[in-house]
Amino acid sequence: MELTYIKAINDALRQAMRLDGDVVLLGEDIAALGGAFLATEGLLEEFGPERVIDTPISESLINGASVGLAVAGMRPVAEMQFADFISCGFDQLVNMASTLRYRHGGNAKCPMVVRCPSGSGVRGGLFHSQNPEAWFARVPGLKVVAPATAFDAKGLLIAAIQDDDPVIYFEHKYLYRRIKENVPEDSYIVPIGKAALRREGGDICFITYGSALYLCLAAAEELEKEGVSSEVLDLRTLLPLDRKAIISCAKKTGKVLIVHEDRVTGGIGGEVSAIIMENAFEYLDAPVMRLGAKDTPNAFAGPMEEYILPNKDKVLQAARKLAGY
Repeated sequence: MELTYIKAINDALRQAMRLDGDVVLLGEDIAALGGAFLATEGLLEEFGPERVIDTPISESLINGASVGLAVAGMRPVAEMQFADFISCGFDQLVNMASTLRYRHGGNAKCPMVVRCPSGSGVRGGLFHSQNPEAWFARVPGLKVVAPATAFDAKGLLIAAIQDDDPVIYFEHKYLYRRIKENVPEDSYIVPIGKAALRREGGDICFITYGSALYLCLAAAEELEKEGVSSEVLDLRTLLPLDRKAIISCAKKTGKVLIVHEDRVTGGIGGEVSAIIMENAFEYLDAPVMRLGAKDTPNAFAGPMEEYILPNKDKVLQAARKLAGY
């Protein structure tokens, strides 16, 4: 069946709740309203208020309650109305959820998911446009995923719900209703920790995730006309990274451009670059390059937001420089 990215998320939640009565949802306005973006539309009617729970406007409460529910044997799926506000519930994730299994010598688990509508390109300004994935991709005990397609949005969410560790699930707002593809009706999982090769090539490799995948694919199409063969690797999971796939791409092409919407400084690209430099340096024909948002808060004004964010033209400019090195 053909689903948009947001409908794939809705379908994943519905199927997970049908399969397992311990799956519960909680967040701001997710019940009666169906969520700010309608990701939980129709679920209150099917599963009732004890499994689709409206909470106060308190991310620390939402994340803290999710930890408690998970410890008690439930599988909570929390929604941050906007990923930006996950910082208000930061302690509950990085100090409580992530360390729980370790603190109990492996005898406890914390099967919870935190859904985070993230990303720019929607004129959200300072507080509704952030990409905070790098805050969590260095925390032992957490898993971090960022699907770019409707197929992965469903499969990664079901995998995250079934996982016995806490998973931070970054879903990109810009993609919600802009992409659509055939998605299996049945329940399925996309393995956490496994990247996807979206395009094969031999001259340069784009390593990317989330909305930036589409910038890289569009740039690869243009480069093909110029005689440059581009490989595109979609990370999908940011913690743990698929090191094998990253190293393989670097060895194959010898030239790597890492593209993400998050800011360059402190972003996932730095870690990916380090993996390549430590494991495939002798295969490189050029320095590993990174492209991301400028190191500034996001802007509300459209032209300023476009200036800050990566786009196809910026990707092409960087890729041409890399190809000609």
